[in-house]
Amino acid sequence: MKTLKTILLGAILFTTFSGFSQTEKEAKIMKDAEKVKMKMVKTDKGLKTFMDNSTAYVIFPNVGEGALIIGGASGNGVVYENGKPVGLADLKKVDIGLQAGGQALSEIIFFETEEALAKFKDDELTFSAEASAVVLESGASKNANYSDGVVVFAMPKAGVMADLSVGGQRLSYDSFDDRSDK
Repeated sequence: MKTLKTILLGAILFTTFSGFSQTEKEAKIMKDAEKVKMKMVKTDKGLKTFMDNSTAYVIFPNVGEGALIIGGASGNGVVYENGKPVGLADLKKVDIGLQAGGQALSEIIFFETEEALAKFKDDELTFSAEASAVVLESGASKNANYSDGVVVFAMPKAGVMADLSVGGQRLSYDSFDDRSDK
């Protein structure tokens, strides 16, 4: 009987963890996202209200951006619904204009509505040149408002970037649920 319980427990654990298996890179992204989440909330306590009241949010702990006339940015993040990770996200940005430099930053995108979240999950959410992120500092969230169901906060980490450009940012989503179906 004890052997049967051990085998059953092992099978349950294997099934549970194989459905949520991650690569080392994904585990690092998730760990970094949790650190950035705590740091951002510590920097501006108002972000906790956004986290509690939004439909979902995605945290990009490390976004690298560089430019010399033509610029680009890239980052990977974690998508949260009800405070729990449900998938991974990818950010890509390309722009052209009067710009030079490089910087590293963290970014968090909040989705106010189910419709905005659905656009993101269907890979239909893009940001144009008119979209801007609220630079995170103490109290910045007080005056931040959603635009088309989305608000973005950015926290610079390092570097300097001079930027007057036109371009777009594209996001993609990879659900943990889709992985367990395969």
